[in-house]
Amino acid sequence: MTLTLLYAVLCVFGAAVVRGYGGFGFALLAVTSLSLLLPPAQIVPSILLMDVVASLHLLPTVWRDIHWRSLRWLTLGCLTGTPFGVYALAHLPAVPMTLGLAVFVMTAALFLARGHALKSLPGPTATFGTGVASGLLNGGFGAGGPPVILFFFSSPAGAATGRASMIAYFLVTDLIGLAWQSWNGLLDRNALWRALAFLPPLIAGIWLGNRGFKSAEPEAFRRWVLRLLMALALLTGGRALVQLL
Repeated sequence: MTLTLLYAVLCVFGAAVVRGYGGFGFALLAVTSLSLLLPPAQIVPSILLMDVVASLHLLPTVWRDIHWRSLRWLTLGCLTGTPFGVYALAHLPAVPMTLGLAVFVMTAALFLARGHALKSLPGPTATFGTGVASGLLNGGFGAGGPPVILFFFSSPAGAATGRASMIAYFLVTDLIGLAWQSWNGLLDRNALWRALAFLPPLIAGIWLGNRGFKSAEPEAFRRWVLRLLMALALLTGGRALVQLL
């Protein structure tokens, strides 16, 4: 029991450091590592609650850097795509779709790492489409981040603007996810208590990661984001292969 608790604290702390530094990655890293010991139905609602706390903790420090026009269209797209993602989760095989997502993210990250990038931020139609893709993935797999991460880091928005906008966007998607989970009876008192119990390592990790970002060079931060995307793609693809086998 003590070793399990220590492992869980380290998982939350490590994922929180990544969230504080990059503005994303907490939910996927925490869920993947904790699900090795605990059923996903027990931990996912608590992780989403902690991710909301992480966003609220970071939001005041990034408020002025948020790209509000993009955030508006991304959110509208996410709200449109999420119900279809939930439908796909209920009616389509999840493992092949997860593998497809992992391959897409890895391919896109490799293209960006080779220097391919947009010369300007996409317009409303493309931004809305990115939000729809994010909503589909969020509703189907709880992993709506990759399209939005690629959207900002393939554009000239800048590290601070991309990170700030993602922090605000993921607060919205987490609240949407919690609403769906509450509707399905997954968000209960136990989930709240588990989230409260892990607040100390969560806040400590966010503080440490946020402090690291303040001293980071924009190009070094971009390389770090792309490497993390590749690692997350390998992580999700590996889990899907294990389930397939």
